[in-house]
Amino acid sequence: MKSKLAKFVLAMILLAALGNTTAAGTQVTQLQLYRDQGIDQTDQARGRQLWYSVVDGRGCTSCHGNNPAATGKHAKTGKTIEPMALSVSPARYQDGKKLEKWFLRNCKWTLGRQCSLQEKADLLTWLANQ
Repeated sequence: MKSKLAKFVLAMILLAALGNTTAAGTQVTQLQLYRDQGIDQTDQARGRQLWYSVVDGRGCTSCHGNNPAATGKHAKTGKTIEPMALSVSPARYQDGKKLEKWFLRNCKWTLGRQCSLQEKADLLTWLANQ
């Protein structure tokens, strides 16, 4: 019973933190998919740590910059990258398929591997509060 209540409370906190209803609905749906696959809790601190981690000279900040609420610039192409913070770019989180596509591509490029479900859930939780 505690587990169901904890999940419900977490979902309500995330909804309140996300602000934009459409984006919040998608992001919470994505987080629910991760929970359905075994993720019980998310941790903003771990999400922040992942954002700022560097592996072989690359990390999220290589293209997105230190501030997820600011515009980034692709390290190779120089292409402008819209902010990652949900508060600035809620449309970024409206398509779960796109979200997974970019997680796959960017995790492989920055970390040299796919991100785990836990890492994705933690990072989404942190970005939702930026």
